[in-house]
Amino acid sequence: MVKMAANGEKQQGHRHGIYKQKNKGHKHGKHRTKGEIERENKGRVSVTALTKKQRKEQKKMDRRHKANQLRRNKKDMVLTEKRRLGSRDGPPHLVAVVSLHGAVDAGAVTKLLRGEGAGGVVHQERVISGISDSFGMILPRFKQRFTFLNHSTANMHSLLDVAKIADSLVFVLDATEGWDSYGDYCLSCLFAQGLPSHALVCQGVSDLLVKKRVESRRALSKITEIRFPDARIFPLDSEQDATLLLRHLGTQRQRKLGFRSRRSHLLAQHVTFKPNSPAEGTGGGPTGLGTLCVSGYVRGRPLRVDRLVHITGHGDFQLSQIDAPPDPLPLNLTARTAKDCKEDVDMQDGGEDEAAVRVLMKADPSVRESLLAEAEVDPMDGEQTWPTESELLEAEEARKKKRVMKVPKGTSDYQATWIVDDDDEEENGEMDEESSDDDDDDMLDEAMDGDDDEENNSQEPGSGCVSEEEEEEEEEEVCATERTGADQRYDEHIDEAAEEEGLKRYREARANEMFPDEVDTPLDMAARMRFQRYRGLKSFRSSPWDPMENLPLNYSRIFQFQSFERTRHRILAEAATEDEGAMVGWYVTLHIIDVPFSVMESVQSGRPLMLVSLLPHEQKMSVMHLLVRRHPSNTEPIKSKEELVFHCGFRRFRASPIFSQHTSADKHKMERFLMPDAPTVVSVYAPITFSPAGVLLFKQRNDGIQDLVATGSLLSCDPQRVVLKRIVLSGHPFKINRRSAVVRYMFFNRDDILWFKPVELRTKWGRRGHIKEALGTHGHMKCVFDNQLRSQDTVMMNLYKRVYPRWTYDPYVPSPLPWVKREGTVDMDDLEME
Repeated sequence: MVKMAANGEKQQGHRHGIYKQKNKGHKHGKHRTKGEIERENKGRVSVTALTKKQRKEQKKMDRRHKANQLRRNKKDMVLTEKRRLGSRDGPPHLVAVVSLHGAVDAGAVTKLLRGEGAGGVVHQERVISGISDSFGMILPRFKQRFTFLNHSTANMHSLLDVAKIADSLVFVLDATEGWDSYGDYCLSCLFAQGLPSHALVCQGVSDLLVKKRVESRRALSKITEIRFPDARIFPLDSEQDATLLLRHLGTQRQRKLGFRSRRSHLLAQHVTFKPNSPAEGTGGGPTGLGTLCVSGYVRGRPLRVDRLVHITGHGDFQLSQIDAPPDPLPLNLTARTAKDCKEDVDMQDGGEDEAAVRVLMKADPSVRESLLAEAEVDPMDGEQTWPTESELLEAEEARKKKRVMKVPKGTSDYQATWIVDDDDEEENGEMDEESSDDDDDDMLDEAMDGDDDEENNSQEPGSGCVSEEEEEEEEEEVCATERTGADQRYDEHIDEAAEEEGLKRYREARANEMFPDEVDTPLDMAARMRFQRYRGLKSFRSSPWDPMENLPLNYSRIFQFQSFERTRHRILAEAATEDEGAMVGWYVTLHIIDVPFSVMESVQSGRPLMLVSLLPHEQKMSVMHLLVRRHPSNTEPIKSKEELVFHCGFRRFRASPIFSQHTSADKHKMERFLMPDAPTVVSVYAPITFSPAGVLLFKQRNDGIQDLVATGSLLSCDPQRVVLKRIVLSGHPFKINRRSAVVRYMFFNRDDILWFKPVELRTKWGRRGHIKEALGTHGHMKCVFDNQLRSQDTVMMNLYKRVYPRWTYDPYVPSPLPWVKREGTVDMDDLEME
């Protein structure tokens, strides 16, 4: 730009460069708010223009929207399942009527429910195979269908099996007492297994006076609130009450049980058995194998034909095909009245036999899962087929080395080779001891404990010494005395062998409680030979222990996962998204091959038949760990490796477990008895089962009655879980110095002291030390401690060895006898004194 000056001269204007300072504009206070900016932009905000704070807010909103969508989808899924149950697209609503008191009649409840005044149409009698009091019902008013069954509670196995698969349970209570002792026992088992949706029903309230009805309901509510805090008690004395109960059962919220909602399951409604032909080589006949045809509604998840099925109480089997017969309980939504629905039902009944059975799918042998439960054991696996060079050199040196030994005069070289030295005998003895099983050590421990008990009993303080003549006189007097009256009748109900066994268990449990894990060093056997499988640990928490070291032969028969939790999550996720096979709600017929005839005999005897489709790998054997807690009703000591009856999910079997502490460490201490006041881990050889699943432990008496001893849940499947058995050798301080002491009675020879010298010592008062040297040849040793001992202190040495369960798995469990009085004795008030 050119400017003219006053004198007429031209002046050159200044142009600023690129580095000119640019000052900020004046803030007049009239800035736009965030709301004005959002309204002007109308959501059209560039992603690159978002600040860090705005991106954080955006992610927060996205997470919130995603959570709302997941919540909405889950709610819709629950509503869909609820509406599908009992409708045309789902299976009938399965309701089991259970009596909790001996004075009430569950048959009266089912009689009211099937009455015409309740609004239902009874379609089929004895709809469940093996259960006489069962029927199917259609409710046109509610557009639902039900299947009711009334099964006796005397057989605990059948009661638990029905509760595993029932959609709802109707508990029949007494108007005054609620439930009796056996009813409370049944509730304990059902709660531990997993209780589905339920309703409480009471009869006889209308027979009371009007003033006493409120008091009766209030007293009954006070009794039931212990088990059912928010439950409503339905009176059932009229058909109107039955209609209200049916409405409640059809609309109540369904409780989800994890072990059945993730697997396809089925309750048999019609069962037939076809023996295999002799050409198939299975010995067809009343005691041989055959094909079991089971018809029922698919529940839980879709059923695939290539998966294995488990029949509760009988084992695992394969499917050959799945058929689609006509639905025996159709729901005609076009019927306006119960009369029209009944006519449609009768027409359907007449056309069932003529309708052709349609084959849905057949199993492909190349894809079908195998029944292989145990790994194939190769006895030559790990063996050397050819010696190494070092072994060849050692053998050559041993052959060249001359053997010098003393032999009788005139003995030939051939005869001399058969003479064994003392050193060879000792080596052979050590090899025999090393090849013995852990059960031998346990038997020795039990024998030593039994000897101690006998010695203690024979030398009780104050008993004194009794001569043989006095004992004979006492026996004669006892034999001469005739026991009559109530005492004689009382003794008729006592099993002397069971009493002796129970006394022995109580003494062992009490000794283990007073002196945990303490054992006595044998006098007739070297301690280094008796406890050669044990080792010392510097620290039970941090000292290493290789989980793959010296595994038993049974470990070659089991399967192990690289990561059990990852496999479990993957399989359950795949099962949740499966849409192949027979869908939920279809009425199908399963053809199960190679089934023993005993399954059909069980159905004919009146027991319900349940099937469940197994997930992958659930037929294979492994080491399962269960977390249980002792039931308060059980007071008898339960010893480790004792045979128990297990109810784990849909499975029922017998096995001999071991007990251990529930800790987060890599090593776990074995418990000799089931602890009454702490959770205990039960380890057992059993088929793999993916959690969650409820666990019940029963102990069978000699008379066949099974008692509930523990309840819990499935923990994990881990063969590498290290369970260590501890023994404590104790000694007495003989001479106490400032930092050292002479200890005796821990060992009884010098060689044992030198053998266990590296193991650390501890005392009951918290002192720690080690063996310094042996004194003499009778087991005295000099020990050094971190502080001076007290005269009343006891020196102890902890030794450990790894233990494993016993392989006693048996899937066939005998039915328990009916429940009796928990005392197991006769009430003295019932006896009349003569």
